[in-house]
Amino acid sequence: MATSSSSSPAGPPPPADGLLSAARRNLRELAHGLSHTSHPSTPLLADAPKRWQRLLPYVVVLALAATFIPVTITVLTSQYGMPGAVAGALGVAQAAPLLMLAHRPLQAWWIIFPADIVGALVLLARDPGRLDVWPWPPPTLVAYLFLLLALGLRETRRTVVAVWAATAAAGAVLHLIAPSDRATGSALLLPILGAVVLVIGAAVRERGEATRRLAEQETISEAERAQRTLLEERTRIARELHDVVAHHMSVITVQADSAPYRISGLPEPAREEFASIAAAARESLGEMRRLLSVLRSDGTEGDRAPQPGLDRLQQLVEATVRAGLPVTLSRAADLGEVPSAVDLSAYRIVQEALANVVRHAPGAPTQVSVRAAAGHLNVLVVNGPAPKPASPLESAGTGHGLVGMRERVRLTGGTLDTGPLPDGGFRVAARMPLPPPGPPSGPSGPPSVQPSDSPAVPPSSEDL
Repeated sequence: MATSSSSSPAGPPPPADGLLSAARRNLRELAHGLSHTSHPSTPLLADAPKRWQRLLPYVVVLALAATFIPVTITVLTSQYGMPGAVAGALGVAQAAPLLMLAHRPLQAWWIIFPADIVGALVLLARDPGRLDVWPWPPPTLVAYLFLLLALGLRETRRTVVAVWAATAAAGAVLHLIAPSDRATGSALLLPILGAVVLVIGAAVRERGEATRRLAEQETISEAERAQRTLLEERTRIARELHDVVAHHMSVITVQADSAPYRISGLPEPAREEFASIAAAARESLGEMRRLLSVLRSDGTEGDRAPQPGLDRLQQLVEATVRAGLPVTLSRAADLGEVPSAVDLSAYRIVQEALANVVRHAPGAPTQVSVRAAAGHLNVLVVNGPAPKPASPLESAGTGHGLVGMRERVRLTGGTLDTGPLPDGGFRVAARMPLPPPGPPSGPSGPPSVQPSDSPAVPPSSEDL
């Protein structure tokens, strides 16, 4: 029965072509790894925090070079019977590049590996002795292991594999060309020991990189946590200031709506202007409500009670005293005109400062002072050390207290000074600007003139 080959689906390329292509690609990658370093020429442990740690790699490579240069020359001349000049040249070529292990281990391998092969070929031309080890004499083998360890600590996996493959290939070729009277045990020993050393170096390097990445992530997480705390505090302040601003906008709306009824004889352009002001105020109130709904999108409900101010400081202090904290309040009798934002910020600053004392220094005597001087409202909260050594209620706060104080003071254009005191206490000092005193006026509140011939129309409840 005949079958048509055209009806069969197109299959993968022949396996031979796939294997050859993969082999060529891997060889190109290995060659690239051998010819290109994977890191800049920065010394090993260059980022270490201590000076002796940064100098340690240089001390190690100096010790290696000072040890292996004379040992290699001595072994080649005494055990292998090599002339002094040749042994000296080979010893320097095979051991002096160890000085580069601290910052350029791959470049050191480019020198040491060919020098070791040349040394093996030179030894091949001489008569073997009873204790000769070929092709890698003991000093050469041990120095090469230190070189592989440095490569494992600095280079990528591809480079490390390429170095090991080149080492194993060189040993296999030398083993094949060696006469039968040569003991070629080191040709097999070096790839085995080299693989172990490279795995150890790569494991240490990857562990160091993982530790470094973990430290970076912790730093990023700490910065993100601080930023999140700041944003949460700003959202809280925005929620509180909504009531303050909404009150003033409602007053503007009421005054603009009622002006045509309170003031007689207004021309039509003035009535239209008042209507435009009222419409703009209502639109602003609507925008604020929408903004507030976004800020409360997490499902939290806002506090419907009026926002506190300096008139409630006495209640705050009394509640804190009942909680077991000895607090004294000193408040000026006449603070003058305090804007709503400053009034609310001053109360919250005192509240946060007292809460911090309760959490971190329970029982410490605390003084609260509120004064007005030189056009500024000065708020000072100072606590002494705790009366007896005791563990604080919270060993680590959330960070909202000081962050909130700074944001509130920044909102009002003032300054904040916080810090520990020499006696073990803590100080919080806020200075917020007050408006300049205006000319004396009558009773507070907008003037209300109700002409007899104009009906009084109350403002709409939705504007309040």
